[in-house]
This record gives sequence, structure tokens and C-alpha cells, in this order.
Amino acid sequence: MVRVAGVNIPDNKRIEIALTYIYGIGRSLSQKILADAGISFDIRAKDLKETEIRKIQEIIAKKNLKIEEDLKRRIRADIKHLKDISCYRGIRHLKKLPVRGQRTRRNTRTIRGNVRLTMSSGKRKLEKK
Repeated sequence: MVRVAGVNIPDNKRIEIALTYIYGIGRSLSQKILADAGISFDIRAKDLKETEIRKIQEIIAKKNLKIEEDLKRRIRADIKHLKDISCYRGIRHLKKLPVRGQRTRRNTRTIRGNVRLTMSSGKRKLEKK
């Protein structure tokens, strides 16, 4: 198994797709990385040579990309900042409501933990007063 940026990449996928298993690298960024490294998009991950793997790792390190834990830490810090300054989005995060303008009358069960506000339905029990 090929290991890039602390992530095991699946062997039987094309390298263009396999790089997207790294959190923070999407399809377009993986194409840019492979173009810079001079590697074909159609090669399977198991067919990569050690030099090609090293090139990919060097390009990721050189571009100073925020991936994996660095990116997750930054996202958590950004959300914490929104909560600290008590802006609208921060308040929505605090109340565990949809943040990006979705309706709340219906269809917000995924963000609220599948709580149904009718008499005896829903997975999570509401606290009694």
C-alpha cells in the first residue's frame, strides 16, 4: 500500500482518484499535483515507483498545503472564532442548527440528531421539565 501524507492510498484506484482520499485534496488539486510531478493520471497507485511517490510527497510539502489534521484543526479554530464573536453563524453552530440558510421547519433532522418534535417519535429523548 502506498502511503502519502500519513494516509494509506488504495492500490487499485487510478492515482488521480487515489490522491483524493487525503483530506483536503480534491480532484482538481490532485490533477495539479500530478501535472507538476509529471505523472500520468491513468497509472494505478500500486504501479507507482518510489521516485514518483517521493515526487508527490515533495510537491505536497513544497506547496505548503493544509491537509489532514492541519486543515481539520484550522476549520475547528474558525468555527470556534465564529462562536466567540457571537456572529449569526456562530450562534447557529452553538444551537446545532443549520448554518448555511437552510429551512428549519422541515428536513433538519440530520443536524439536530433526528429529533422529531411530535409527541412520541424520534430517536433521542427530549428532557422533561
